[in-house]
Amino acid sequence: MATPPPALRNKGRYLLAALALAGGLWACRRPESAVPPAPAQASTAAVAPPTAHCLGPAPTVSPAPPPPLPLSGRLGLWVAEVDPVTLRSLRAVAENPNGVFPLASTYKQAVLWAVLQQFDAGTLLPTERFNVTRENQSLGKYPYDGTSIKDLTIRMIRNSDNTATDILHRRVGLKAVQAVADRLGLCHTRLILPTKAWWAAQAGLSNTFNGSDRWEAATGEERAQLAAAIDADAQKYRSDFLQRKLDAYFEGNPNPADDLRVHNLSTPYEFATLLAHEYLRPGLSPRALAWQHEVAALGFGRSALREEALHNVAVFYGKGGNGWRILAYTGYFQTKDGHHIIYALMQHGASETYTMPNTRRAFAWINAAIDAVLRAKAVTEVQAVTP
Repeated sequence: MATPPPALRNKGRYLLAALALAGGLWACRRPESAVPPAPAQASTAAVAPPTAHCLGPAPTVSPAPPPPLPLSGRLGLWVAEVDPVTLRSLRAVAENPNGVFPLASTYKQAVLWAVLQQFDAGTLLPTERFNVTRENQSLGKYPYDGTSIKDLTIRMIRNSDNTATDILHRRVGLKAVQAVADRLGLCHTRLILPTKAWWAAQAGLSNTFNGSDRWEAATGEERAQLAAAIDADAQKYRSDFLQRKLDAYFEGNPNPADDLRVHNLSTPYEFATLLAHEYLRPGLSPRALAWQHEVAALGFGRSALREEALHNVAVFYGKGGNGWRILAYTGYFQTKDGHHIIYALMQHGASETYTMPNTRRAFAWINAAIDAVLRAKAVTEVQAVTP
């Protein structure tokens, strides 16, 4: 793929183009029925308390088919059909499922879950309204003043609005979003930083980040304290100033290892596990489930699925994300014939600095892996009835 022009060679400058492309992809989606069946069962049960153990590595499964179209850089993929009751993987294929990757905007699905949990707890109302300030404005387009929490969640998932995300992330609390992973024992998953905070750290604007050698290894309360301080550093700067500093960083000699220091992170297997819980066993009330169903379906991915072209998708929830040489697509869908599929694709260190044009290639691989999983199901069924 040809190198993009200089104006597209960093996250700051190409962010608006990415949002415009995402909006165009969204506009091409086939209209959904008003209320397709939601997969999760309503429950008022509280989310389980934090666990002291780690989930562990992905189980040994069949290798994913090779990407049908070239994809550069370090790649990871986990695609599985899961039991909607036990959440056990029935069939799966994978490539580097335990590798740690930047999540980019795919992490925003975890923010949505944390918002819904606090709605059920009675500590947050969907009608609360927020203004955009010098402190909370992040990169890219941003909401109107007075936007409600409900509409912020829509902008976060549908438009990938970073300011909307940061407002919500800080409203529920940095630790609450991290707890989404910690409760599931996802020890390689970091979700704690708002977008402005990780970009400020990457641009060299956080004295806390620059002065600490503990951030990468920190967990628990130590990580929470460092994250709060990094976020406070970030809020000192106007978004346009942050933009210029980030431009200067990427126009210099950016190190891909820096992405793993500053971004929210996960592995394909761990983030797929998070999505299986969020969308199939979220522990939410009926009202929160309705909110989740409305908003989570707005993320990009459905129109790129081969099963959607076959008119075989009953429910879809998902989100994409991109950054400098970073791309991620993750999601869940239920087929009309009863299969529950989770996918997580991650790319880091791509040869393309602007990765959104890799979307077609990424979904070619996702679809090939989904086909492999569904074919394995069909083979199993045939073998079961063969005398």
